[in-house]
Amino acid sequence: MLFRIAIALALLTAACSVGDAGDTTPPTTAIAELVDSNGAAIPPAPEAPSGPVADVALAAVDSVWMDLAGGIDPMAIAAIGGTGDVRLAWLLSDLLRFFPSSAIGNAAFDAFVELAGLDAPESNTQTHWRIVTDYLIAWDTPAPPGYVAYKEQLFTLVEPRWHHFFADEGADIDWRLISWGGVLIDDRSRGDQEGCERGCIPAIDDPPVTSAADGSWYHDDRVVFGVVVNGEARAYPKNMMEVHEMVNDTVGGRRIGMPYCTLCGSAQAFYTDVTPDGFGNLTLRTSGLLSRSNKVMYDLDSKSVFDTFLGVALSGPLHDEGFVLEPVSVVVSTWGEWKEAHPGTTIVARDGGRGITYPDDPLRGRDDNGPIFPVGNVDPRLPVQEQVLGVVDADGTVIAFPVAAATAQLAAGRSVVSAGIELVRDGGGLRAFDGDGEEVPSHQAFWFAWSQFQPETLVWMP
Repeated sequence: MLFRIAIALALLTAACSVGDAGDTTPPTTAIAELVDSNGAAIPPAPEAPSGPVADVALAAVDSVWMDLAGGIDPMAIAAIGGTGDVRLAWLLSDLLRFFPSSAIGNAAFDAFVELAGLDAPESNTQTHWRIVTDYLIAWDTPAPPGYVAYKEQLFTLVEPRWHHFFADEGADIDWRLISWGGVLIDDRSRGDQEGCERGCIPAIDDPPVTSAADGSWYHDDRVVFGVVVNGEARAYPKNMMEVHEMVNDTVGGRRIGMPYCTLCGSAQAFYTDVTPDGFGNLTLRTSGLLSRSNKVMYDLDSKSVFDTFLGVALSGPLHDEGFVLEPVSVVVSTWGEWKEAHPGTTIVARDGGRGITYPDDPLRGRDDNGPIFPVGNVDPRLPVQEQVLGVVDADGTVIAFPVAAATAQLAAGRSVVSAGIELVRDGGGLRAFDGDGEEVPSHQAFWFAWSQFQPETLVWMP
């Protein structure tokens, strides 16, 4: 109740505040020059053929793929470069992911350069895999017929348990965009609090919590991801979420799943207790795969893959049902500001229920300088790593609010309104409301991530 009263007062204050609400910029419908996340120009796309792959090109690919488990002959890869079918560059991209610095990787890069008709691109900051894959994504190069089968053969050599994801021929997964995140699948049973011997990112299920008063071990200036469900508030320390990247929990009597994509700077939450008949509560897990630098999550029981950013089921039985997860707002705040705004909040216990000590900064600034995985071309309206609060209203209008600018505007007593959506402060973070005072689910993310998964987004500007 206190939270609802505080929000109502904030909306009233904002409505009476001085100054205008700012402007919005529309989606970029045509970008004269494609650029990657480092601002480097991406050359124009080469023409891709259509129809079946020529027999000679198939023979070149097959001569490489038949030796995947043994020793690949770099000369066989060179033959792919001479086929003239740039669609085969997606297979070269996949090889480069697993053989980045080797004779195999060098041969794959040289074959790509030949297929694309380019002078060899050079970069002091990006690997050959990044360059090739950024180009292919930016060009929207079609995949060759039979691509998924080739990709499955390669990827399941690394992690056989990914075969579930490849098995659904009717899936809406764009396999061109799927890459390896460097870890294996988390398929531990629900409630398993042990680590991953095989090298996964272990989700945490139903972690023990303590009161705000007993959460003094977490410094007030440290970041938490806060949710409020049916009046119950809970804080998830950022450093814990950087280790687990997924939590399944009960808050306010509802089951929720919270994936945290560190690469996208995006903590999201979804209700997982309202599902089609016969499914029951979902348990979300990290697959070890990425799509344009966004973690690919899945449901443990049905093996259904989700678009983590949009909550849409892309494969498996939940895809067959047309299922979409319902989002819950996540507020990014300092712990001190969150518990001041929500004195009844709980916070995940210091050891996460696992008897371990979490480092203060597990990632040590890894994502401070832009994406480290391929994302293709970028939307130039904002810097790639700028944090935005993303909102999709009831009529489907998509809006991004730069967090720093919006926070400064509200601190100055000015309103922040765009397309009928108004922002208010909650602790050290932001929430979004429509013209009727109803909350609209929102979450923060790096701009590159929000804009690539929501390309029609408007951008509020002060």
